[in-house]
Amino acid sequence: MKYQTLLLLLFLTTQATAQVEPSAGSWNTFFCGPASEYRLPRPSPAKSETEQILAIQKKLSDNDLRQIQFWNAGAPGYRWQDLIMSLWMTPKAGDKGALSFLLTATASYDATVAAWDSKYTWKRLRPFEADKRIQLLVPIPGSPSYPCEYSVVAGAASTIIGHFYPHLADSVQRMAQHIMDARVAAGVAYPGDTRAGFELGKKIAELEIERTRHFVPEVKWDGKRPDGAHVWKGNPMSPMAGHCQTVALSSGSQFRPGPPPDYTKDMEELKNFKPNFMTGANAFFFASESFWDEQLNKKIFEYNLHLNPPRAARLYALTAIGYYDGFTACWDAKYTYWGTRPDQFDPAFRPFILITPPFPGYPSGHAAISGIMAELYSAFFPLDKAYFHQKAIDAAESRFQAGIHFRTDNEVGLELGRKVGGVILKKFLPDAGR
Repeated sequence: MKYQTLLLLLFLTTQATAQVEPSAGSWNTFFCGPASEYRLPRPSPAKSETEQILAIQKKLSDNDLRQIQFWNAGAPGYRWQDLIMSLWMTPKAGDKGALSFLLTATASYDATVAAWDSKYTWKRLRPFEADKRIQLLVPIPGSPSYPCEYSVVAGAASTIIGHFYPHLADSVQRMAQHIMDARVAAGVAYPGDTRAGFELGKKIAELEIERTRHFVPEVKWDGKRPDGAHVWKGNPMSPMAGHCQTVALSSGSQFRPGPPPDYTKDMEELKNFKPNFMTGANAFFFASESFWDEQLNKKIFEYNLHLNPPRAARLYALTAIGYYDGFTACWDAKYTYWGTRPDQFDPAFRPFILITPPFPGYPSGHAAISGIMAELYSAFFPLDKAYFHQKAIDAAESRFQAGIHFRTDNEVGLELGRKVGGVILKKFLPDAGR
């Protein structure tokens, strides 16, 4: 039988059916209000849809099984997180890149909370539970069938990404459809569950786009720079980003550091630094890899939170708030002071990685984001606290080793990040599972 290999693998990972977060429909949302306001109507009887699923499963090919395995991997936001991470810092993202990243995660989370309200209102059995002729081809989901949680996130994420990246609108719609088809073929959702889920996610995403439409200022940079001998020069990237409306912070300037120092001593330290294989490897690693995003997915799997869609969605959302507020706070400081870079302070100096980013150096963005993520991930995954704090230090140090930041930039960036991360945790971490 063609399912035997896949079923054997599933046997090793499938857990006994248990209710996953039955109270998650009462959790606080970020932008859409109480989940009960979006409660879906009672689902229709599933007899005809049962026959549809049986007909689909009879015709499954090896390629169909691969598609089921691919699209059902991880938490519902897993594939979407990977996609938006590859988009938000690209030129096509423009000044709204950080907002697109934020909303992909927050809309997916808010839609998941709304889905859980409907799930535990109607408590619809999964297709494989309701009819034993239907095969279960993925690990047992621990929640009711209606609406489909993967389709809810697909509706939210595809709507956000299609809005901010119109050239990808058709592609993300096809991706959403693949996910919906995979849930039906796997025997864990009726076609009606996927349609209802997609429309719910889309509705919440459209609402959040509207409610955040003024987050990114429309005012353009006036072209002015501070006076002084060591002001960063160049065509600036996103010089108004520090004025974006924040989520956890009161404003981008809440933790604005003091001005940068005279970099004479920092420059001497950098010129006297002798790169070696290990420092070079560290510099290139953090310059080229999405370390924190990869760690989040890895730890979600290691802590088995991919089996808990509301919790996984919340971690993605809090992380996105960290990126968004952290980016805003760092850019506020960068374009308040226009701190120079080493190769501008001393034109004879050549950075180890040769390429210098197109924005001021003070404070370091890598260090700030790493400081935030170390705080957040230490709370999410407390057994790994020491590891994350060391990696934040390594990430900050990589920018000195790369020759594109002074040590002061990194130290100030780390401290800024720690403060931002602390505010996010204090404001939002207790909201779930009250």
